[in-house]
Amino acid sequence: MTRKALVALLLVVFAWVGFPASVPAQDSYQGKTIRIIVGYRAGGGYDTYTRMIARHMDKHIPGKPNLIVENMPGAGSMVAANYLFNRAKPDGLTIGVFASGMVREDAFGNEGVQFKSAEFGWIGAPTAASPTCAVMGFTGLKTWEDVRNSKKDLNFGSTGPGASTHDTPILIKELAGAPIKLIKGYDGTSAVRAAMQRKELDGACWTWESMKATATAMLNAKGDDQLIPFLIEGKHEDPAVKNAVQFTDILKDEEDLSIYKGYVNAMKFYRPLALAPNTPKDRVATLRTAFNKTLEDPQLQAAAKKAKLDMTLIKGEEVDQLVDEILSMSPKAKERLKAVLTGD
Repeated sequence: MTRKALVALLLVVFAWVGFPASVPAQDSYQGKTIRIIVGYRAGGGYDTYTRMIARHMDKHIPGKPNLIVENMPGAGSMVAANYLFNRAKPDGLTIGVFASGMVREDAFGNEGVQFKSAEFGWIGAPTAASPTCAVMGFTGLKTWEDVRNSKKDLNFGSTGPGASTHDTPILIKELAGAPIKLIKGYDGTSAVRAAMQRKELDGACWTWESMKATATAMLNAKGDDQLIPFLIEGKHEDPAVKNAVQFTDILKDEEDLSIYKGYVNAMKFYRPLALAPNTPKDRVATLRTAFNKTLEDPQLQAAAKKAKLDMTLIKGEEVDQLVDEILSMSPKAKERLKAVLTGD
């Protein structure tokens, strides 16, 4: 056989069986371990959601790698976002879970931000969020009117800028005159809850999805120990918040409403999962597909329902679009929103 004929024969064989160099991405996770870094302490909403997802996601990743969840709290999850961007290898083996509000912090150019949101490999998010504010029973307050007319400042716990525990109370303080004083430095909502139970804090704002999952006992308590929601985003049928006032009802000015909507945009992809910049596109695609299948998995949905966790798939492509919208806010809107969120 001539050399030319041999080459032709080999090309036919490779076309039939496939070149060894084109091993599909789905085989690359076999025998691997994927670390999922959560930007908050164990026991909070971010941690609870992430561990639930991790328990079901491995079977949807070809090669079935081992998934481990680690907590890296600090600065409202900015520490975790900075770590993912600057220190995690772009090999698809480290996933970060941090506040979607970090994208807004990036848009503002805030001090401490050491990442570019547009360069993360966004896998997706497990839910949209409903900002909610609540007070403890020992305050003697029950409604928005009670809170607004309080004769003393109310201490609300905060995990840091970019997190709902910080940004939501700042919004109602600056736009609606709520007498709120932020007490900063908590590592997560679990620490905030504990401080409220010790009567160190009068209340807090985070999300209803997390609140009903992690503070059920407090919501069901009586008297001084009861957690009482008084403001919420969107209509909900749960008795605990069915009569809570809507944020849009307390903001009458059109500009204030516009600022609020700019804030809520980041809530449309809550607790997102992201990969380090420059992660190969095939690995991003593989993990996006696995995440989509996980969120649609009947076993996950059943477990989430039992744990009172709302799991609603927000695909990576949708997150890309929302991130772009936040980063492309007009300079005027960006300046106004930043001024409101840093008004304390």
